[in-house]
Amino acid sequence: MQILVVEDDKRISDFLIKGLEENGHLLTLCKSAEEVLEHYLSIPWDLIISDIMLPKMDGIQLVQTLRYKQVLCPIIMLSALNSIQDKVAALDSGADDYLMKPFHFDELLSRINALARRNQFKFGQSVKQLQQFGDLQVDFDQVKVSLSGREINLSPREYKLLLYLLENKEKAVSRIQILNAVWGINFDNQTNIVDVYISYLRSKIEDSSHKFIYTVKGVGYMFKG
Repeated sequence: MQILVVEDDKRISDFLIKGLEENGHLLTLCKSAEEVLEHYLSIPWDLIISDIMLPKMDGIQLVQTLRYKQVLCPIIMLSALNSIQDKVAALDSGADDYLMKPFHFDELLSRINALARRNQFKFGQSVKQLQQFGDLQVDFDQVKVSLSGREINLSPREYKLLLYLLENKEKAVSRIQILNAVWGINFDNQTNIVDVYISYLRSKIEDSSHKFIYTVKGVGYMFKG
């Protein structure tokens, strides 16, 4: 696995690099968010591990920028901040997981393996690069979605949700399945965030003449097209 580590604390970065390389991963280290955006943005990373407390641009701002630029690989955030608000801010920014410092290396490996299992397919990889569903067009090469010829601006999370629904087209998926695939293992399964984002997505790709996402009572949601 090709992993980008964003960490300015040498003690922690040395610890991460040693442990991950011993487990067969290929590592690249950046000491700032600016270095990532300037030199490493276009590389197809399998995983990014980033500290939150970085100089100048912090880790949350970095994740928001990466997601805005359609970098969709899994991201694990590391931080000594331990409040619920800190975790929610990191996950809502686009991170897939959140691990508090200090942490046991075995736990980090376990979380990496969990993300790898969940992302064993790349979103959009098992579908054609250009798909048409009535007036809805999804271009996976250009990362664009349009309805009746009008381009739709989706957030990275909305786009990831749409791709997951397309991967499971004509099949009902539960809220828990969606949470695991689109948000990650740390989200409380009692949250209504799936329903909220389904509503966001519907408001952008559906209107009175177009319906694609159906509620399956007692199960979850299904994309039909």
